[in-house]
Amino acid sequence: MSTTDLDARTRELDRAHVFHSWSAQGRIDPFPIAGGQGTVVWDHAGTRWLDFSSQLVNVNIGHQHPAVVAAIKEQADLLTTIAPSTANLVRGLAAQRITDLAPDGFAKVFFTTGGADANENAIRMARLHTGRDKVLSRYRSYHGNTGAAIVATGDWRRFPNEYARGHVHFFGPYLYRSEFWAGTPEEECERALHHLRRVIQAEGPSTIAAILLETVPGTAGIMVPPPGYLAGVRALADEFGIVLILDEVMAGFGRTGRWFAFEGHAVVPDLITFAKGVNSGYVPIGGVIISDPIAATFDDRVFPGGLTYSGHPLAAASIVATIDAMTEEGIIENARRIGADVLGPGLRTLAEKHTAIGEVRGEGVFWALEIVADPVTREPVDAAVVGALKAELHRRGLLAFTSENRVHVVPPCTVTDDEVHTAIEIYDAAFTAVL
Repeated sequence: MSTTDLDARTRELDRAHVFHSWSAQGRIDPFPIAGGQGTVVWDHAGTRWLDFSSQLVNVNIGHQHPAVVAAIKEQADLLTTIAPSTANLVRGLAAQRITDLAPDGFAKVFFTTGGADANENAIRMARLHTGRDKVLSRYRSYHGNTGAAIVATGDWRRFPNEYARGHVHFFGPYLYRSEFWAGTPEEECERALHHLRRVIQAEGPSTIAAILLETVPGTAGIMVPPPGYLAGVRALADEFGIVLILDEVMAGFGRTGRWFAFEGHAVVPDLITFAKGVNSGYVPIGGVIISDPIAATFDDRVFPGGLTYSGHPLAAASIVATIDAMTEEGIIENARRIGADVLGPGLRTLAEKHTAIGEVRGEGVFWALEIVADPVTREPVDAAVVGALKAELHRRGLLAFTSENRVHVVPPCTVTDDEVHTAIEIYDAAFTAVL
């Protein structure tokens, strides 16, 4: 079968048998991907794209990192799967690698199969630890597609899925489209914290188990919190005896140029959820890093949760190899340098040229371009414009991640200076062609 025939066969099988997430099935036409290496992917015919989506912002270490692939193969030869009730060396090593990166006072990890059930179980732990029920989370957030996680989500995806109880939403800081009539980051921070305090008071502090936040909201717009905001949330949680859960599923493990995004905000949560970048999704896994006081709640009390594939050996092996490779190869440092010295400056130069780019924001390899029809009124462009822009980027050899009126610029943490320069040229050409 020719390479062209392989691509056609891939499309045929997909359309006949694969049911896609978040899609009207008759309106999509997924393109084939046959392979990848580093920051590049290709189809069977050999057409290549720079992957500046990192797929779903998860391939932090790049595609097909040899050390991670080798670790999975080695573990497969030794033991492919084992029940979570057993003790397994590679599972213990993976948990140790993760807790070594966490702040002091976090000794335990509960492994899940992804980010959604990590948040699901963190919510469960907070409720059982506090004896309270309500969970506060932001509008403009995404926490996953399981029962409580999707209701904690602050975008449209929760609307047809609101079956879980006890969820309350509030507005977080977003200066470009401030809900608080703020003109500076300081005003936005102060007023957002006041708003949260009032929500806590109005809901009844004694009813609230947890505040669940993405450290840096990802799909909602890569909105880096203003200085002092997360520390202020921590202070409110302490004042009212509320568990603070920081969702690091997208922001963690190098995406912001740090192991954990919260390291840049002078805050330590009570529970940390993770997935995606911990092993770049080579094998599905996620989890909750548990502070010692919450872990102690379950020393003599049964934790009523579990998953057949919790701490799967193949996934655990990939975590160990990923963290070791990121450490040895300076991948976290590369992401931080790229963001500060190459990608951030390149995107700001792009915005100076194209008035449709209303704001550039981000850090590390975690950036968003907010696209507007009018830079004065900040009216967002519509979905058709973003769709055309995404298609033009694809045509020119770049895979883009888009959401609402934004292009998210989110390459792997291993991206090189030359690849960033090439991508900026492609973005420039695409904006010129479409806008």
